[in-house]
Amino acid sequence: MKSIKETVSKPQRPVKVLQFGEGNFLRAFVDWIIDLLNEKSDFNGSVMMVQPLAKGMGEMINDQDGLYTTVLRGVRNGKPVEEFRKITSVEGCINPYSEYDKFIAQAENPDLRFIISNTTEAGIAYHEGDKLENKPQVSYPGKVCAFLYKRYQHFNGSADKGIIVIPCELIDKNGDNLKAIIKRYAGEWGLEKGFITWLDTACDFCNSLVDRIVPGYPRAEADAICERLGYKDNLLDSAEIFLLWVIECHGKTHEDELPTAKAGVNVIWTDDMSFYRTRKVRILNGAHTMSVLAAYQTGLNTVEECIKSPLVFPMMKRGLFEEIIPSMDGDKKQLEEYAGDVLERFANPYIVHLLLSISLNSVSKFKTRDLPSLLGYVKKEGKLPVVLPFSLAALISFYEGTEYEGTALVGNRNGEKYLINDSPEVLEKFASLYKASYKDNKEKAEKIAKAVLSETSWWGEDLTAVAGLEAVVAKHLENIWTNGMTKAIESL
Repeated sequence: MKSIKETVSKPQRPVKVLQFGEGNFLRAFVDWIIDLLNEKSDFNGSVMMVQPLAKGMGEMINDQDGLYTTVLRGVRNGKPVEEFRKITSVEGCINPYSEYDKFIAQAENPDLRFIISNTTEAGIAYHEGDKLENKPQVSYPGKVCAFLYKRYQHFNGSADKGIIVIPCELIDKNGDNLKAIIKRYAGEWGLEKGFITWLDTACDFCNSLVDRIVPGYPRAEADAICERLGYKDNLLDSAEIFLLWVIECHGKTHEDELPTAKAGVNVIWTDDMSFYRTRKVRILNGAHTMSVLAAYQTGLNTVEECIKSPLVFPMMKRGLFEEIIPSMDGDKKQLEEYAGDVLERFANPYIVHLLLSISLNSVSKFKTRDLPSLLGYVKKEGKLPVVLPFSLAALISFYEGTEYEGTALVGNRNGEKYLINDSPEVLEKFASLYKASYKDNKEKAEKIAKAVLSETSWWGEDLTAVAGLEAVVAKHLENIWTNGMTKAIESL
């Protein structure tokens, strides 16, 4: 079978987008949108990816000349829909850990207008010790600061060579937070005031919210899909039909440069995205993080299986409608309608969304997605919810492991190993807790619950101060370890 490279002559377009992140989500979201803009508007631009970590998909992407196929499937007007699209918008991928000069040289590109990123919720973070002379800096904000400073110097602070920065990480005010860390580095590195002024006046750090379920590579169907397409594609990227991108700009929209309306893409430009963000992160993403770690430990593997499960689905539904929505401000009916739509999207039979894929960086995800609902419920109702503390216990139990495989901690599900992926600090903490000796499950549960909940660097506060939470989480952990996850969910 011929390769995808043999099926298309990729157009040469100027690189207008520098994209930090080469994973499934951005390829089926941002790069898919750019591909549509090239077809349906005068955008005429390509994307250069930057691999945020030393190990990633860059080589695979370059091996296929940046080409790959998106596989969008879902139900529209009651009928199944399937759309294949050959994406030609990606120029290639740079690994700054081995190609730093090639990465920083992109700062001299006069056509560059956008920096877009998805480095997970853990990516927009300050790393003590990052220096301007590092090649590269450890943190994503450090890399961007060095990149923008290089651009500022090369173009002598020209106002028309500023950059529009649109992060897609699911943290509140992602653009504002990224800018704040960049300015912190600029101060620490002793960069001139003119650079700070250029950041403030020539660049725009937009906050944004992304919404599309992207399971990624359809492993079980890949060979059959390639047979249908007539070519081999090792980077097939599956996603749902639905897409929403809300972009909050400061002062003006940038639709004149990113003409999404012309391409018929569901992008909302706004000066206040708070409603959209809260609704999506706490309901859609919150339902995922609240449910999948417990579900995985019962033996389930996909979101669709969760929806079909007579054990997990009632827990998910109860958490959504009786805990998450009551914790939120806003029209209850609208929130419930959105939650109903979300459950329908989860049930999409064409999307194989692996629970282990969702489990990546679950500690920071729980803080962003579910902790506000848990604390909001306590504040409004004056008592603890039921499902959300249980989901926190399920997270702690999911992270049980003492040995590593590469950078991942190795967990065990009924004799079957699985990989736990998170930041090194999080994994080291869990490994040390699980290496300790305990006389029984009760002591193990109490000590580990206390240690995890009091980790203020993870949660932003000491969760043992939440009345009753530590005892409830410890009780759930003891139940999980004594009777198994299935019986623990049943006991709810």
